[in-house]
Amino acid sequence: MYPINDIDAQLLLATLIAAKRRPAELVEIVAAADVLGCPVESGNLWAESFRRCATHGLVAAAEGGYVLTEAGQGLCEKLPKKADTSERVFLVRERLSDYMPAEKSPSVPMSTEQFEEAMAAHAVAAKQGGKNLLMPKPKVDEDAQRGRGRRPFGANRRRG
Repeated sequence: MYPINDIDAQLLLATLIAAKRRPAELVEIVAAADVLGCPVESGNLWAESFRRCATHGLVAAAEGGYVLTEAGQGLCEKLPKKADTSERVFLVRERLSDYMPAEKSPSVPMSTEQFEEAMAAHAVAAKQGGKNLLMPKPKVDEDAQRGRGRRPFGANRRRG
């Protein structure tokens, strides 16, 4: 790919998270980017990145949503699990710099207005509260769990 920005890597990671089980709508991709810590602030930049990734065969439209192609999934696989978002973005961006598409794919039509509508819908959903399935789970305190547990050799015995 020619110009590579952090937004390209962030878009790929957000699409990977949002489209895990089924093709993701644009609002779900925006929500996943927000959970990653890379909120969508400029609809114009994200729409341009989306068109660029689609043209290079990394993102495709499917069943009313968007998914990563096999090439896009290949760029995002085997990332370190304990790495934070900035490290993952850096690694994906590094892989993008080495990526050479076999041929240009048809671009997915994406406008700035579509991203701005998705941003507005996500903002409304965030204000309403409720359960967001894309929110990370809270970490359990390991010290609190160590104290509780079964004894390996049975229950307490009375001595007497």
